Amino acid sequence: MATAAISVSDLSKTYRTGLLGRSTVDALNGVSLEVEKGEIFGLLGPNGAGKTTLVKILLGLVHPTAGTAELFGTSARQPKARERIGFLPENHRFPGFLTAEQTLHLYGQLADVSGDVRQRRVPDLLDHVGLADRSDTKVKTFSKGMLQRLGLAQALLNDPDLLFLDEPTSGVDPVGRRAIRDLVLEMRDSGATVFLNSHLLSEVEKVCSQIAILRNGEVVRHGTIEELTAVERVYDLVTTPISESLLDTTGLEASPKDAPSAPELQVYRAHADNRPALNDILDQLRSADVEIESITPLRRSLEDYFIDVVDEGQPAS
Repeated sequence: MATAAISVSDLSKTYRTGLLGRSTVDALNGVSLEVEKGEIFGLLGPNGAGKTTLVKILLGLVHPTAGTAELFGTSARQPKARERIGFLPENHRFPGFLTAEQTLHLYGQLADVSGDVRQRRVPDLLDHVGLADRSDTKVKTFSKGMLQRLGLAQALLNDPDLLFLDEPTSGVDPVGRRAIRDLVLEMRDSGATVFLNSHLLSEVEKVCSQIAILRNGEVVRHGTIEELTAVERVYDLVTTPISESLLDTTGLEASPKDAPSAPELQVYRAHADNRPALNDILDQLRSADVEIESITPLRRSLEDYFIDVVDEGQPAS
């Protein structure tokens, strides 16, 4: 079996607080998850859920109280595990007096990227993130979107196999968000793994293959977006018009979704308790010479699903 890019098992972290450290706060409580190579994985959760603590443990910045965390089979506590990663933190800061090119060379030196490699990769990365024409511009003049793109270039300097991105599109305009999103997808297509921590759920929904939701230090949901957001046993059918009598017989109803552009097609909603029940509806439609264009399981937005999950953990008022 191939080694996972990230493997976390029964991970816990307790912080001591208060006078003389007599009080404790459980930031993580028995977290287990795996991220396979080549995935874009989204870590979600409300403020205080434990996301930052988990990322810090994976980066070797914080040691867990219990459990294990591994990157490509190597303990996250070992410096060797960090040789294959890139990291873009939230609200990163670069020295304003440096140019974009100087910034990348400085951070490349700190990451032990050789001079020959930097000479090749720095101009390529600046071009890739759309900053080639600003390579000699001082960073203090950069907009938030430009700083985010420069930060992403910095995270890619060592050609990482695993990329950690913390709120990469925060404060970035729609054009910049699309550019960053395209870069993340390119990373995945090249075989890299991306670990994304973001509150912009619409962006997560566009790129992530798997997500986990943390709440009160525990993983409360984990799976694909399609699995988690599906509304069980509800489907939208695009068909030729259905008579009122057949609608009554099958239990179909008009869908609130917009009708297709083709004038001969309509959208209907089907509620079926199981697969045989759905197929029975389809058989009745075919018997009545209704032509079926498509069948789509109904899904909620990731934002609606996330809010429902978070609300489940709130104490009753």
